[in-house]
Amino acid sequence: MTKQRKSRVEKQNYLRRFFSVLGPGLITGAADDDPSGVATYSIAGAQLGTSMLWSAFITWPLMGCVQFMCARIGMVTGRGLAGALRKKFPRWVLVIFSLALLAANTINVGSDLAGMSDAADMLTGINSHWFVVLFGIGIAYATIQFRYHQIAMILKWLALFLFAYVITAFVVGPDWRAVVHDTFIPSWPKGHGAWQNLVAILGTTISPYLFFWQASEEVEEEKAMGRRMLRQREGATGREINNRKLDVGVGTFFSNVVMYFIILTCALTLHAHGMQNIETSKQAAEALKPLAGSLAYTLYTVGLIGVGLLAIPTLSGSGAYALAETFHWRGGLDLPFKSAHYFYGVVILSTLLGIGMDFAGINPVRALFWTAIINGLLAPFLLVGILLAACDRKLMQNQPSSMLSRVVVGLTAVAMFAAAIAMFVI
Repeated sequence: MTKQRKSRVEKQNYLRRFFSVLGPGLITGAADDDPSGVATYSIAGAQLGTSMLWSAFITWPLMGCVQFMCARIGMVTGRGLAGALRKKFPRWVLVIFSLALLAANTINVGSDLAGMSDAADMLTGINSHWFVVLFGIGIAYATIQFRYHQIAMILKWLALFLFAYVITAFVVGPDWRAVVHDTFIPSWPKGHGAWQNLVAILGTTISPYLFFWQASEEVEEEKAMGRRMLRQREGATGREINNRKLDVGVGTFFSNVVMYFIILTCALTLHAHGMQNIETSKQAAEALKPLAGSLAYTLYTVGLIGVGLLAIPTLSGSGAYALAETFHWRGGLDLPFKSAHYFYGVVILSTLLGIGMDFAGINPVRALFWTAIINGLLAPFLLVGILLAACDRKLMQNQPSSMLSRVVVGLTAVAMFAAAIAMFVI
């Protein structure tokens, strides 16, 4: 074999391995840019311009370390996050966390359905209420009907929709010199509104439902490999841990790049033209059309539908996983409906309540924004619990998280506490 051919084969093998390890980390990272995230980043860009671009680069390592810590907990304990925390805290603490998670996720599901349906309404002219019911029932049915490996494959492909927001920013044609300045030279938040936006960004980027989903996906991955019993799932090889580290790193980087370009797009269009009060996703998209052209408008609306299809199963599923482990129900996307009634009942309940929100006339974007703030307030408390679990050698099968991960996650919790306090004080 010639050196040139050997090099080509090695490159192909590396690329094959790279794409083969992408899974839970990529899906979780992509799901972070749901319609809730799109709305929050759009509001930040519209209200504050490019002054918050730096936050995308700050949140990437924070999000990456948090999600990898959750992944590690799932991989080495063989349990989901609620199951692991159950070993550290009283049941009543988990009940509070699980119910709060379910409430926040349900609001998110309803707001995401409304955002998707508004986008479909704009593209087709058909009343959005029909799409809320269609999307809600369709996604819930697919979540129940398909098994985990099928759902994971579908969600990985849906992640491609996120490129719509990257392309949209280039269509707008920014002044890259000014953009680079605001990207790499952070500006301190000024006033209550800026701090509120920062808490919302942190809350939707480092979000509780992602913690539970990441750990539960690791358990599902191991079950798919035939490790059905808990003792078979305990512990992880160095290669498995390194593969997941790469997976989570790519997924969280992708998520934050998309966040960056959504803020940029709305800063260069809506904020630059004085349109700072965004009330609906429909308003945000329609404002883009005369300012940035039909292509930007279409990409924004199509992207909303795609990310909603990706995120809603994650939202309803993470709440179901948390409650199932808290109350010792049989649960998991690898099980049929008849074997996990309560688990899938949570998915159905969350979806039905989400559909009902639209008919109750609740403003979807404001609900999304305030849900992000609620998550920003809840997440630091949950991060403390995750940190304590990840440091427990017995629980973690003598494979605790590294000191660097502990420091970064600890700093993340402190930063989120500080931002939340500043929001109320300043």
